[in-house]
Amino acid sequence: MDPAAVLGKHPRPDTVQEDDDARRRSIIMDRARLAEFLRSRRETLQPEDVGLPRGGRRRTAGLRREEIAVLSDMSVDYYSRLEQRRGPHPSEQMLASLAHGLRLSLEERDHLFRLAGYATPRRTVRSDHVNPGMMRVFDGLEDAAAQVVNHVGETLKQTRLSKALLGDETVRTGPARSAHYRWFTDPGARSLYPEDDHATHSRIIAADLHATYTRDPEDPRLSAIVDALLAESAEFAALWQEYPVNRLYCPVKRIRHPELGLLELHCQTLIDPDQSQMLVVYTAPSGSESHDKMRLLSVIGEQRL
Repeated sequence: MDPAAVLGKHPRPDTVQEDDDARRRSIIMDRARLAEFLRSRRETLQPEDVGLPRGGRRRTAGLRREEIAVLSDMSVDYYSRLEQRRGPHPSEQMLASLAHGLRLSLEERDHLFRLAGYATPRRTVRSDHVNPGMMRVFDGLEDAAAQVVNHVGETLKQTRLSKALLGDETVRTGPARSAHYRWFTDPGARSLYPEDDHATHSRIIAADLHATYTRDPEDPRLSAIVDALLAESAEFAALWQEYPVNRLYCPVKRIRHPELGLLELHCQTLIDPDQSQMLVVYTAPSGSESHDKMRLLSVIGEQRL
């Protein structure tokens, strides 16, 4: 907390100026690499990529400097000087405009900010809708037991076979939308798994939440779930204090289906580049008893025998 706020006083203007000057001196911009990065990204963009007509013959690869300046809402002179390594130190607002004009990915935007000497901006996670790329993969798994899960453990989409295996997890509301929250607060959430596996599942889920929280501790939805679990689950609170870390592979999951009994399934995962969503696919080795049960489950669906 600012000491001036504690004392109920405002800092003196000259102190503010000194702080601003110190901040400017602490920012180190790699002017040469910034110029090269801007030029390289400009040359990879084509007029069609940004909705511009191609027009006549172009003497340079990609877009012209004046086109990027217009797309980034800045003067041509300002942008040109940045590419020529003689421009001013751009503000964070200017960098955000450049990232938009150059159609940078989140990773490229973060790199742009680092080259200019700034911390990378906080990423805004949109986790209520399946990302387009993830959706295209999901659509090709119609006959598999697959589901898309967001960063707080909420199931956004399930195939028919996934619902038959695990139940419809998309109908939940409130904190119970999160399978992570349900695991530690609803005894019924553990009924699908053998009791011998409960401790392992608890550690995996706590580690997953811990890793996600470490990446983005300011995410309000994630913080709400962690705070609720710390208050409601002594088991979770104890695991959280251990700073749990997940292994790099997904172990075989044993699921106890109410009609077909125990299934041993491999869990394959595809993580979206921004780490906001994960595609989970449950499979069984061909010829195994679990494989035969999955084939039967695909026929009976969610009906009870």
